[in-house]
Amino acid sequence: MRLLFLGTAGAQPTETRGLPCTCIERNGEIIMFDAGESTQIAYAKARLGWNKKMKICITHLHGDHCTGLLGLLQTMSMQRRTKPLKIFGPAGLGEFITTNIRILNFGLTFPLSIDTVKPGTVVETDEYEIHACRASHTITAFSYLLREKDSPGRFSVDSAKMLGVPEGPLWGCLQSGSSVNAGGKIIRPEQVLGPMRPGKIVGVSGDTMSSPELERFYKGCDYLVFDATFLEKERERAAETRHATAMQAAELAEAADVKKLVLTHFSSRYKDESGHLEEAKSIHPDTVAARDQMEIVIR
Repeated sequence: MRLLFLGTAGAQPTETRGLPCTCIERNGEIIMFDAGESTQIAYAKARLGWNKKMKICITHLHGDHCTGLLGLLQTMSMQRRTKPLKIFGPAGLGEFITTNIRILNFGLTFPLSIDTVKPGTVVETDEYEIHACRASHTITAFSYLLREKDSPGRFSVDSAKMLGVPEGPLWGCLQSGSSVNAGGKIIRPEQVLGPMRPGKIVGVSGDTMSSPELERFYKGCDYLVFDATFLEKERERAAETRHATAMQAAELAEAADVKKLVLTHFSSRYKDESGHLEEAKSIHPDTVAARDQMEIVIR
């Protein structure tokens, strides 16, 4: 699994930062959070592939977080995408997309479904869940969290051979958690597997102030991508626009026992992110600043 940052600017793009878009690539699937204008260009640069299994989660209906959907959908169709695409977001997102597709008069080459998000579980698969929590922003907005399910421990080849389990399909059954019959003996998975491996937890805040609710929501995250629009001297401006400062993001991460904090959504008023890092690291040392096309491998 890896985190990919396609756009890390605030409401206005800069020469080095595009509008917000963060992706998680996991087992060949793309899970995208927000799609600001020109997302399809950043997506092409990242060489992620146009016909992959994919879900898109939109945090809120401000233009810098959703207008890129239109170009992305059109480009996918021009690339002859066939796999279904699922989009999740606040009420009104479906109308925004379908109305613009009708007005712009372009068709899709793939099935598209759009679901309205409510707080709670948004997606559940055999391998992970995506949850939503109300963000604290100027309009209805959601923050998201991807939680991997625990996976079986490492398979011990030596233990399997010692117990007389022949290499082949029976090894696969044990690795998937099923007991097998080997030479008249029942071999249980726990005899050949190490301890369960806990899944990773990754949070993506979208635009928001920090809040006690988000602190609880992101408790124990391995990675948290959080709004850091302003420096601390603009705390009052942050409150007016309902964004966070880098220090507020770090305070939330520290209180929530987050392992690694990733700052993003930087206002165009700043030439670089050095000030954000300095402020955040004074509270939460394990902090990095996202940059466009940056990749973080989640091991």
